[in-house]
Amino acid sequence: MKFSFKLLLWTIIVLALALGISGYYFVDYVFQTSMEREMGQAMDESRILGFAFETAALNAPTKYDVLADRTIEEIARNLENKGSRLLRISDEQGQRIYGSNDFKGDSFLLPRTTKEIHTWQVISLGAHYYIHTCMVTDVMDRVLYLETMRDVTGVFQERAMGFLVYRRVTVLMLVLGTFIMHGIASWLTRPIRLLTRATKRMAEGEYGYRARKVSEDELGQLTLDFNQMANTLEENIATLEEELQAREDFVAAFAHELKTPLTAIIGYADMLRSYRLDEEKSFLSANYIYTEGKRLEAMSFRLLEIMVTRHGEPELQMVSVDLLFQYLYDMYATNKTMGFHLKYEEGTVRAEPNLIKSVLINLIDNACKASEPGSVIEINGRMEKGKYRFLVRDHGMGIPKEEQQKITKAFYMVDKSRSRSRNGAGLGLALCGEILTLHGSFLEIESEPGKGTCMSFVLLGGGGL
Repeated sequence: MKFSFKLLLWTIIVLALALGISGYYFVDYVFQTSMEREMGQAMDESRILGFAFETAALNAPTKYDVLADRTIEEIARNLENKGSRLLRISDEQGQRIYGSNDFKGDSFLLPRTTKEIHTWQVISLGAHYYIHTCMVTDVMDRVLYLETMRDVTGVFQERAMGFLVYRRVTVLMLVLGTFIMHGIASWLTRPIRLLTRATKRMAEGEYGYRARKVSEDELGQLTLDFNQMANTLEENIATLEEELQAREDFVAAFAHELKTPLTAIIGYADMLRSYRLDEEKSFLSANYIYTEGKRLEAMSFRLLEIMVTRHGEPELQMVSVDLLFQYLYDMYATNKTMGFHLKYEEGTVRAEPNLIKSVLINLIDNACKASEPGSVIEINGRMEKGKYRFLVRDHGMGIPKEEQQKITKAFYMVDKSRSRSRNGAGLGLALCGEILTLHGSFLEIESEPGKGTCMSFVLLGGGGL
């Protein structure tokens, strides 16, 4: 069952109960008030009749001091004719002395009535209702029971009419309430329907679909939260798709990188096995096999380093910058093919020294591959607002702007032929990116084609030594 129908159904049930209960109590309250008024009038009339009976009895001529039954009948008949009343008079033993022709009340009240206690009851005689009253009067040594009956059928008819009218009003109110509440329920649940529609559209793969906000209440806030969740979900899906595409590209690039050297190695190995070559050709073939094998070895080591770096948790410590630059000086001081200029400010950085050395070496090697022999490679370090920046600058071919966001991906090479000729596989900068991520940093690239490239990163630093 739809939520709007549940809301409508329960509203109608509550409305019906409220109208029914309130209507019953209202009509019953009016009835009870009318009955109390009628009862009061009946008791007053009974007292008046009693007083009139006593007065008439005292003024009636009698031979003896005892009031005769005949005199009682005459007085009762006169009282009845004056007011068209229904009355009955009984003696001390409850025996009837006089009674109106239509007086059909029972003797229920007689034993319960005394001089101090006047009694009454409501009785039903066919289609009529009466208030039956009883009182004791003491006249001339006679104790008599004076009973009256007051017709209150109209009060009961008014109650029945009140219930009938209220039932009709209740039915009318329920019918009108059903139509009104159906519209209100549809209006209140509209945001839910829009959310349901958005959920179905997203389940069908339309992740860009959003629910329309149509209210400013809690459901409106729910719509905003849903749309925010959808935005996050869409971003996560896009990220997963990018990662999936990156993995597919990685596998494709890895297969391609393996295919070229393996094909050459197999081809030259088969030549050495199948033909008798002279010494020079044999050396060239063996050298090519060795060179390609070393490239495969370097590529496997780089891949292994990337995997280890991704799943590792480095132990960071305060490291002297002087030790890092001294290590670089010792490595490249004897290199005669390129010119290395080292310039740095003393200080300390929070890092894992071996990983940062690997980053610097990869950046320098990448700069060497992008530069012509004899070019200058600048390696600098300086303090910047409590942090330490490392910079590696070359004056080589540079990197186009559209390529700068891609070069940290595995196996991505701006100039593939140039990189392969220098045993590059496009893994060095990918490794640098992974290591710097572990240090809470990232690689910053400034480059212009034909003018060179500057790659830098920042680490948390300390004061000078």
